[in-house]
Amino acid sequence: MSQPKLLLLGPPGAGKGTQSANLVERFGIEHVTTGDALRSNKGMDISHLDTEYDTPGAYMDAGELVPDEVVNEIVRTALEDADGFVLDGYPRNLDQAEYLADITDLDVVVSLSVPTDELVRRLTGRRVCSECGTNYHVEFDQPETEGVCDECGGELVQRDDDTEETVRERLRVFEENTAPVIEFYDEEGELVTVDGEGAPGEVWKRLESAVEARL
Repeated sequence: MSQPKLLLLGPPGAGKGTQSANLVERFGIEHVTTGDALRSNKGMDISHLDTEYDTPGAYMDAGELVPDEVVNEIVRTALEDADGFVLDGYPRNLDQAEYLADITDLDVVVSLSVPTDELVRRLTGRRVCSECGTNYHVEFDQPETEGVCDECGGELVQRDDDTEETVRERLRVFEENTAPVIEFYDEEGELVTVDGEGAPGEVWKRLESAVEARL
């Protein structure tokens, strides 16, 4: 068969980036994320969409949310160029899920399931070097010297995005917007739910088995 077309769903902190990298290596496919696709296509001509700006970059430069129709166009372009993919970070709402169903046939849709308290623990424990941006975690990936970056000696800080209040709000918004997406794929009989708790290697074994069983 041709290279598989996979969709990986899950809340912030579920480990989508780590597991997407595993899927890329295992199946020889591309990792397509909305953020990367937007950055790669900042100058794309979208004047035919009759939106406020003529390029995605103009929305980003203005600090405005990129409209669904623009994100849809960029994802469509990215998927057309990919010989097999794992899509991560899209669709974020039901309209995007319905659009995606119109432009491609997915082989497997996986939802990584992780309890909210565990997600909060993962996300609030992240620390970032204020100098070079290297990521650490107070439990899972500690530096040799507490509070000091191994790479450059910079101070490790907690980003505003990683405070408990902000994290819980991000998770609430995800649940509100993406619960209908998960329900959409469940009703279509396409959804596979994988337990995302535990060490990354344990989660990968479950994920790999679930994907291979569907292919």
